[in-house]
This record gives sequence, C-alpha cells and structure tokens, in this order.
Amino acid sequence: MPRFLVLGLCLVAPFALANADDHDLAYSLGASLGERLRTEMPGLQLDALVEGLRQSYQGQPLKLDKARMQAVLQQHEAQADSTAEQAEADKLKAVETRFMANERARAGVHELPEGVLYSELQSGAGAQPKAGGKVQVRYVGRLPDGSVFDQNQQPQWFSLGSVIEGWQVALPRMHAGAKWRLVIPSAQAYGAEGAGDLIAPYTPLVFEIELLAVGD
Repeated sequence: MPRFLVLGLCLVAPFALANADDHDLAYSLGASLGERLRTEMPGLQLDALVEGLRQSYQGQPLKLDKARMQAVLQQHEAQADSTAEQAEADKLKAVETRFMANERARAGVHELPEGVLYSELQSGAGAQPKAGGKVQVRYVGRLPDGSVFDQNQQPQWFSLGSVIEGWQVALPRMHAGAKWRLVIPSAQAYGAEGAGDLIAPYTPLVFEIELLAVGD
C-alpha cells in the first residue's frame, strides 16, 4: 500500500471513537485525507479519486484491474522515493558547498586544481612521492563536525594507488617530513555513495596527515 494513503486510512480509528454522526464522520475523514493528499500530491484528479473510492467502498466493479492498479501504485511509489532521495542529495550538497566555502576562506589555505584544500602545518625537505609509489604516514581523519572517523598514529605504509583520490592529489605535492591539513571534497573521497554508516554521502573529509617517508 502506498505510504501516502496509510495515514489517511488510519484516521478511521480515532474518528470512530468520537461517536460523531455518519455525515460528520464521513466528511471529517474526507477532509483529513484531502488535506494530506493536497500536500503530498498536488494536482491529483479528484473526480477519479472519488470515483475509485466510491466504487471500491460500494463493492462495484472497478474500471482498472488489480494488476494495472498495482503497477500504477508501484510506479508512483518509485517516483516518490526518487524525488525524496534527490531532495536529500540536494540538501547534503548544499551543506557541503557551504562547508567548503568556509574552509576556503580560512587564512593560509591553498586550493589544488581538483578542489582539495590544504594548509601547511609543518614543512618538509625530503623526497616527494612518485605516482604508483608508496608513502609512510601518520594521520587523523575527521568529519565536518570535527568527530574522528579514522586515525593511525603509528607509522603506516600505503600504496598511492590504494588510497582515496584526495590523498592521491595531495601527497605527491608533499615532501617527506611535511605535515598538512587537508580538506577533501566528497567528489575526491567517497562521493554520492558514502562509506556505510561511517561516512554519509556527499561528505567532505578533513585530514591532518604527516608524510614520514617515501618508497618505490
């Protein structure tokens, strides 16, 4: 059953308890359902709605067979889900845009062509990583609200080809011994999919990363 009808049908119980006369009860149910439908489905063909309601309620033959009605309702449900998902995605994108703009305006922040932001916390004079090479790092990863989602304070080796794109963008520009603060847009991290329950879709990530050594 489509979600938009559930509340309207559930209204029967509270109204039945009110012991109203038949006309007022029917009118009140119709008004309540109409208010909900006006919000969720503007432009609905009311004549067809009333006709279907009347025929079904009175046990009359219906103009559409069950298979067709089920297909129509499922299609509507899918469209409603898609609309809700797009609205949520637009909301998350707007939040990310504001966050990145605020970070970009901070003193000492530089932007790489791919949209990754960095600020130098500590300079380095060692070698720079090569494409496809390895890096030894210490790092802390935070969400936009400052909460830590990942960290490793013990030196750890990674292949550059195995890390998120934001790291692949920034690390080759660092020298061993350097420590940077990175702000990585979601497109260079986990994008529209996110990472399970840990990282929501369209979430930019903030890293403090120290490049300790470079390998082949």
